[in-house]
Amino acid sequence: MTDDALAARATRIGTLADPIRQRLYRFIARQPEPVSREQAADALEVPRHTARFHLERLVEAGLLATEFRRLSGRSGPGAGRPAKLYVRAQGEVNVSIPSRRYDLAGEVLADAVERALGGVEMPRALSDAAKAAAVAVADAIAPEQGPSGFQTALLRLGYEPRAEAATTVLTNCPFQRLAAGHEELVCGVNEEFLIALADQVDCDRPVTRRPRSGGGCCLQVGPRAT
Repeated sequence: MTDDALAARATRIGTLADPIRQRLYRFIARQPEPVSREQAADALEVPRHTARFHLERLVEAGLLATEFRRLSGRSGPGAGRPAKLYVRAQGEVNVSIPSRRYDLAGEVLADAVERALGGVEMPRALSDAAKAAAVAVADAIAPEQGPSGFQTALLRLGYEPRAEAATTVLTNCPFQRLAAGHEELVCGVNEEFLIALADQVDCDRPVTRRPRSGGGCCLQVGPRAT
């Protein structure tokens, strides 16, 4: 990684050090649609000029993107000016000094597994081993979550859960870059991990696949069984 690229990533992290910006970023990241300055200010209970200042800093750092849309849904004369809306920018923020390439190691290992399979279905022994490894990691993580449950565990692990009706949608995939090139392998391991974690910290939560959307996870979590 070049010095300029490292400096840019460090700037993003520094931008989120401000508590208001961090709250704004988290609020916007959780929303299914782009957010106006007024909506963000009302949600955080801060003055609109304060929200505008911090939103623009997040845009400058590359953490948020903007678009313009008439919120009234009308067009033509009298429809009013388009509003400036904010949405989480695509991409990842990951800073390590000196640079560490864990994503590269994951890419190499995933590619090695797929080469070894040679295009055939994953053998039962390998599938069982992947499931056992996912369960072992979930077992190790579960005690750290305490009594706060599965939802908090998902937040801490970067899945950014959002409730939609009775289902919890995961708006961020912690393995997005790796899953893009090795979807079946990586998403399969991710699914086993979440199933095991649900069993450990909040039993009877079904984990199912859904169509991938943007940077979101291809998994969703159903309601607790009654």
